[in-house]
Amino acid sequence: MTERVLLEDIVTKIGNGIDAEQIDQPSDGMLPISRIETIWDGVIDFERVKYAQVAKAEIDKYALQSGDILFSHINSPTHIGKTAIYRSDQTLIHGINLLLIRVDQKKCYPEYLNYYFKSKNVRALFRARCKKAVNQASLNQPDILELEVPLPPLSEQKRIASLLARADRLRSLRRTAHELGESLLQSVFLEMFGDVKSNPKKWDVEVIGEFIRPTKQMNPKVLGRSDFWYVDITSIDRQSKTIVEPKLLKIEDAPSRARKHISANDILVSTVHPNLNAVAKVPYRLDNQIASTGFCVLRPDTKKLTSEYLFAIVQSKYFVDHLVKNETGANYPAVSDGIILDTPIPVPPLSLQEEFAAIVLGRSALGRSGAPPVLEDASRSARTASVESLRGRMGEAERQAEALFQSLLAQSFA
Repeated sequence: MTERVLLEDIVTKIGNGIDAEQIDQPSDGMLPISRIETIWDGVIDFERVKYAQVAKAEIDKYALQSGDILFSHINSPTHIGKTAIYRSDQTLIHGINLLLIRVDQKKCYPEYLNYYFKSKNVRALFRARCKKAVNQASLNQPDILELEVPLPPLSEQKRIASLLARADRLRSLRRTAHELGESLLQSVFLEMFGDVKSNPKKWDVEVIGEFIRPTKQMNPKVLGRSDFWYVDITSIDRQSKTIVEPKLLKIEDAPSRARKHISANDILVSTVHPNLNAVAKVPYRLDNQIASTGFCVLRPDTKKLTSEYLFAIVQSKYFVDHLVKNETGANYPAVSDGIILDTPIPVPPLSLQEEFAAIVLGRSALGRSGAPPVLEDASRSARTASVESLRGRMGEAERQAEALFQSLLAQSFA
């Protein structure tokens, strides 16, 4: 039998972590410490921690214990309420920017609660309860502890968590396979153009802004439509680098940040949290597409630079590192459009860029004259077809696995 209890009835500890100075690279005696980005993808990622000097007495107080849940209570509204569970032998100190939730494991199985937190209804509830400020939202502890939790017997909680974990692993494997297809494309990019940072092929170097056509900022009301498609940071899938959830809004509901008119093949680069590399290419040409001012919109002059080549550039480690180096703001790091436009990049011949574009798009590589580019060869043509075929299959498998996981999640807590 399933009873419904308040979260506060099963929590033994909830609170912020230690307020300690955090640095990127550890020195002797330093320990990894969590930050908001540590749980960005819903798991604890030791590649996204910082390091701090922590006294022994503080280690005992702030070191995570197995089954602890880290909860994002200060974030953008869409990411508020994100969680990850700690199950590791590696020491991790609980940092100040995340809440720790520890439950009575005789009553509640931590993985069960963690998946409940990830369910669509709970995420929507947290978004509704959070207090919103400019670019940020917050949840206080009483609002979290008032959450009602369906609590079947412990054995049933474990069964549900095990089922969801299997679906979650499948989802993760499919994502990894899709990333493999993307890595093959990156290999083709490296073969054709070389490393972006070192520029071993000695291409001419220019700043991105030299190849970008101007775009319009406008109030959606001037579109003369009753509604419009709105793209903000929550619309971007960072894994696939695609727009997955644009919002169809009424003109009267337009947020103040909905000001950047966008069109097909525009490249959107989020100026907030540049280390997260939230970028996407606009797939459709619609008259009523508006992006948030939180994006820099790159519309390349295709007589000089293809959008496929530029899109590969903005996904590169070189580009992300350049933005991170120039970001400002400790709690909400961001960069200006000017920093993005002033980024120097190698510029290979247009014919070679078009050949790469053909590989990305999976079609015959014809230049502007209608003739194949001079660097095209049979082996590369074969690889073009195989890479694009693999990417398509892996992308579809990832979408199916995601749909399965979301369906099971909804059914488990209906």
